[in-house]
Formats: sequence, C-alpha cells, structure tokens
Amino acid sequence: MDSSLEELSKTATISLRKRHIGDSCKLFFREDPIKIMRAKAQYMYDEKGNQYLDCINNVAHVGHCHPDVVKAAVEQMGVLNTNNRFLHDNLVLCAQKLTSLFPDPLNVCFLVNSGSEANDLALRLARAHSKHNDVVTLDHAYHGHLSSLIDISPYKTHGNEHPDWVHVVPCPDVYRGKYREGDYPGECMGKKYAEDVKHVIKKVRDSGRTVSAFFAESLQSCGGQIIPPANYFKHVVRHVHEAGALFIADEVQVGFGRVGKHWWAFQLQGEDIIPDIVTVGKSMGNGHPVAAVITTKEISRSFKNTGIEYFNTYGGNPVSCAVAKTVMEVIERENMRDHATKVGNHLLNSLRQLMGKHQLIGDVRGVGLFVGIELVTDRIKKIPATAEAQHIVSRMKEE
Repeated sequence: MDSSLEELSKTATISLRKRHIGDSCKLFFREDPIKIMRAKAQYMYDEKGNQYLDCINNVAHVGHCHPDVVKAAVEQMGVLNTNNRFLHDNLVLCAQKLTSLFPDPLNVCFLVNSGSEANDLALRLARAHSKHNDVVTLDHAYHGHLSSLIDISPYKTHGNEHPDWVHVVPCPDVYRGKYREGDYPGECMGKKYAEDVKHVIKKVRDSGRTVSAFFAESLQSCGGQIIPPANYFKHVVRHVHEAGALFIADEVQVGFGRVGKHWWAFQLQGEDIIPDIVTVGKSMGNGHPVAAVITTKEISRSFKNTGIEYFNTYGGNPVSCAVAKTVMEVIERENMRDHATKVGNHLLNSLRQLMGKHQLIGDVRGVGLFVGIELVTDRIKKIPATAEAQHIVSRMKEE
C-alpha cells in the first residue's frame, strides 16, 4: 500500500481538481482516473499499491526516478540554482554534450524549459535568418501549446481554418494518407509526398508571399506514429532550401535514442539529412522540465543581429543542465539505444504475429521504442476501430 504517501483521499483529490484546475486540462482514463503515488524504472504505483507497466509516459526516458538523475538534481539544488546570466560550468558542459550528439554544423544551442518554448524559439530563428514569414506544416502535426504553435498544429485545430501564414501539406502516411503504398506500386512514395510540399511552396510564392520554414516532426507522434517513407526529407529539404526557407525538425517526442540505432529520428532518412534547426525536450530531463533548440552559428548570428536579446529566466539553470547532462550520460553508459532496438524489434515482431491472427489489426509500424498499432473494422476500407481501441485501452488498465 502507498496510502502513507497520500495527503488526500482519491475522492478529495478529484473534488479539488474539479474546483481549481482548468476544465480543459485532460486526465488519462477520465471516468476512473489513476492516482499515481510513486514510480520506479518502468513501473508506476497507485495509492493502493497496484503496479502499472508505464506505456504512456514519454518523459521518463531512462526510467522513473533513475538514481543518477535524482542524485544530480538533488546535489545541484543543494548548492546553487540561478538564471543563466552568471557563468556556470553546468550550462556549457551540457551544451557541449548535447551538440556533440549532432552532425556539423549543428553546434549552437539555446536551453529552454519545454518543447513548446523550443519550437516557438525555432520559429523566431527561422524568420530572423530567412527574412521570410510563412510556415509549411504537416496535416495532423502537433508542435506545442503556445499561440504561435497551435496555429501550425492541425492535430489541435481539427481542420479549422488557419492564419494566412500557415500552409498545410498532407502527412506522409503511406497506410491511410493521400497516397497509399498499395495504390502506387513501384513508385517512390517519399518523392511523391514531397511533390506536394513543392507545389504548396510554389503556390505561396506565386501569391507574393514567402516561406520561412518547413516545420515537421521527424516522426509524427500525436498524429498516429507515422514513419515517413524513404527519401521524403531528402526531396523536401531540396524544395525548401530552393525557396530560401529552413527545415526545422521537431524531435521533442522522438529524440534521444528512442528510435534505437540513431540519437535522432531525422537520421533514419540518411546521414546526409541535416536540418537547419532541431528542437528537443520531454525525455531530455527524464521528467524534469528542460528542452533545447540546436542550430548553426550562422542562424544564431542572424538572430543576434535582430538586436533583440534572448533571455529565459529558467532556461539553462544549473539544476536543469545537471539533470540533462546526466540523462545523456546514462543513455550512453547503459547502452539504452541498443536496448530500444532489441526491445522494439521484439515488440514489433510480436505485434506482427498477432496481426496474422486478428483481422482487427490493420497495421503495425514503428522503429525502436516508437511503435504504433492501427486497429480497423475493415482492412480494405481501413475504417478506424475506435470503440474497440477504447475497449482494449480500458482492459489494459484493468489487467
């Protein structure tokens, strides 16, 4: 039992939440939410001591309450925490470690507190460097909760009209997207989807407007665990650069080795694919709020030349930097990318075996520990099995 950790009964917690927390703040399992009291490694525990295998969190990257991460946070908090306008070793050592994981010329970073902050800053950098304004984004994308990011996140706006500076292109989903693999045998699906980006950019420029950036998650997460087809980013980047725009890769959900063999999901498309700006967050702090924007010296200099100083009160503070640096060290020391590959391959193979037995499973896709299962009532028509999916989620909670 974990009742000793409980300050309130579950009923009282729910009552206070309804009274004081915004109605739009979502809970998992809304009808019967889980009250989590503690967690360790891959498990979470409720107030009754029930153990849950955590397949929901996308922040406890090296395991809940990893002792090395906890130690780094506690020790630094006991010595100093302040803003980054003072010199401190943790800031530069964290930045050195982070940028060492990226290909040249991505060797400059800005430390912030969340993926939303990182993506908003990335948008500012792109506009400052390109001297252009508009953004091309993918359908079903999600890039954060700030006003600037909701506008480029169709996942949140559900098909509503976008500002005139936002241009939405089809998500490169070869299973149920605009172009489906089975309908175009032998064709390069990456090139085919990239042609839509080319056409949208041309349309924007023909109207007298300019494009500052193509903003995309390296692997689309909220939009359905979408793995872009081979060569997609190769062709997209060419079209984007020809228009004088930048490629921003959002790695907030999928970065830091989640895909296994690479640190970053954009590398799945080839070692020659190097974004102009990359954003990271979530797993960077293993639950601690820390995120970053990584870019080139040239782009960083363009931002400085705007004359607007960038300051972030908590971004790059000594505690956050100590935590983030430790997380990266743990990933390396414990060979967690290899682990993600091995466990991910086992999971994918097991799910594909189930797919052979159950018509309800329409598709299994993923890489490393980024895995999606598509449930359908008809494999030909690909009708989403929404009720069945909800039932399975509920049963997994109960079992």
